[in-house]
Amino acid sequence: MVGEMTREDRRTWLDTRARAPWHGFRLWLLSFPTMIVVTWMNTAVSLISIGVGIPMIPSAAKLQRRMTNVYRDRIGAWTGRPIERPYLPHTKGSFATMTRAQRCFMRAVSDPATWRDYSFLMCEPIVAIFTCALPFLLIVYGVWGWMLSLWAGAVLGDIGAQDWYAMIPISQDYTQQPERVVGTAVLGTLFIAVGFLIGPAMLDYHARWARWLLGPTEKAKLALRVQHLTETRHDAVDVSAAELRRIERDLHDGAQARLVAMGMSLGAIEHLLDKDPEKARLLLAETRASSAKALAELRDLVRGIHPPVLADRGVGDAVKALALDHPLPVEVTVELPGRPEAPVESAVYFAICEMLTNAAKHSGARRVWVELTHNDGTLRATVTDDGQGGASLEAGTGLRGVERRIGTFDGVLALSSPPGGPTIVTLEVPCDLRTTSHP
Repeated sequence: MVGEMTREDRRTWLDTRARAPWHGFRLWLLSFPTMIVVTWMNTAVSLISIGVGIPMIPSAAKLQRRMTNVYRDRIGAWTGRPIERPYLPHTKGSFATMTRAQRCFMRAVSDPATWRDYSFLMCEPIVAIFTCALPFLLIVYGVWGWMLSLWAGAVLGDIGAQDWYAMIPISQDYTQQPERVVGTAVLGTLFIAVGFLIGPAMLDYHARWARWLLGPTEKAKLALRVQHLTETRHDAVDVSAAELRRIERDLHDGAQARLVAMGMSLGAIEHLLDKDPEKARLLLAETRASSAKALAELRDLVRGIHPPVLADRGVGDAVKALALDHPLPVEVTVELPGRPEAPVESAVYFAICEMLTNAAKHSGARRVWVELTHNDGTLRATVTDDGQGGASLEAGTGLRGVERRIGTFDGVLALSSPPGGPTIVTLEVPCDLRTTSHP
């Protein structure tokens, strides 16, 4: 199988097996601070009966969460099996009649994740030895076999000691028996090879075990889902209200003011038709120009609400049209076999608008690339610029608003913008595509 791999695949295969034992050993090393955390939790639980444990439990639970979050982050990064935070949200009014200390205690003990974290940390030092840490220990034992075959046999013989390596006795006459020396080296090589070969599998077994206990239960998933929907609903309402205020402001300051001025001009023309026809003709020309400007402003306003090209041709062509009017050269790649639902399409389009605006205003870029793809039921849009980097979701660049907009559709936004660039903004929205156009 390895012989059939490409050079890059073979390098990845070897790199994975080289890193897995070390990653597993590092996870096992976390057992030492883990035992301290478990001891603190055991002490708090044992003192509940006399009341001392009540204020201790919240701090112990908080310490547990920090420890298990370290496991979640490292396991997700090293195995590709992300583990979600399972902790239930605190609802207002829960345990309202209790004191603050009692509320903290009840919230900690009533969350099943607290005791699942506790169970994981209690068992983890032993489980890790037989899963993720085992490959590293085999490699170390194999290295010890080679050391015995090269030096340790003579040293043990000199001091008259006796030891065993697997089934091979290491005694005073060890160096005079070449078959034992060779057997020790061969066994050591086998242990090292097995350690590297089983490393990824054992790390994956450990990740599954951790995910089983540290991941959210069905109840927790439902509660977190309700919380997410509540937050996105509020965000959607806020976005809609802000959009309505913008439309009202644009109408009031633009088209509405021009229409009022046109009405006044038409009234003046009516009085001037008999007295001063020449002046009435000039006012008519000005009114015609004002009507054209009002119509253009109304079209711009409609385009800002839902561009006609978006409704007629879809998000791919709409983004291409947007790129033509952008001050920077924008290269657009679209690989969409169909069109998403209109609300999703609109959200993605305006999110890309915001990202392109940010690139023009803040990045100092010379070029921008936009890519739209759809894979595995997810619409992905990536905007990359070759600017100075350093963008942040907290820097007031509008990306937080984009995140809220697509969050309404369970979308997520990822930002990579190291100092010096490039800046890569990726958004993913789960959706299906339709081959027919929107009505």
